[in-house]
Amino acid sequence: MTTAPTLFTPEVTAATPAAGPRPLVIGADLSLRSTGIGSADWTDHVRTKPTMTGHPRLDYLMQEIGSFLRNADLVVLEGPSYGHAGQGGHEELAGLRVMVRHWLWRHEIPYAVVPPSTLKLFFAGHGQAAKSLMRGAAERLYGRTFEGPAANDECDGFALAAAGYAWLGCPLAEIPERQNAALAGCQWPDREAVTAR
Repeated sequence: MTTAPTLFTPEVTAATPAAGPRPLVIGADLSLRSTGIGSADWTDHVRTKPTMTGHPRLDYLMQEIGSFLRNADLVVLEGPSYGHAGQGGHEELAGLRVMVRHWLWRHEIPYAVVPPSTLKLFFAGHGQAAKSLMRGAAERLYGRTFEGPAANDECDGFALAAAGYAWLGCPLAEIPERQNAALAGCQWPDREAVTAR
């Protein structure tokens, strides 16, 4: 097995898109109850039953989430929200994040981590954007509407994928440069590790 790409803080300039098919970028808003997953043309979610906890829940989540991520060229994960430190299951959620990143490393799939405030600034233009503003930005800029019990989670999964596509230089929509520049502070892999897949 080769060594996984080292994460780093990139320059603000985006890559020039190469000729050929667009890479498969998948965003994942990890959660113990409802994980939102999305790419350019689709979104979905993984839900767990309220009675499922501990190791069985983590095992189930890893199987289901992995089934979505296994063919990705780049996975964009939402980082932790330190403002919600008192929420229940904090330790188990941190464990899920580590397990997903380790799974991606073992499968040699490059991944990035985008803090929640950076994602909101990039996608909706405000680092404290409410869920309704995120969905509004999805509809206004990307023509995407999210409904149902997992609407917010799927919107976040799509927003994470949109961030990855923008970083790669093949944005899904035209957004202001100030919002695009927010992505410079994220943990991105080496671009060649993504484009060479």
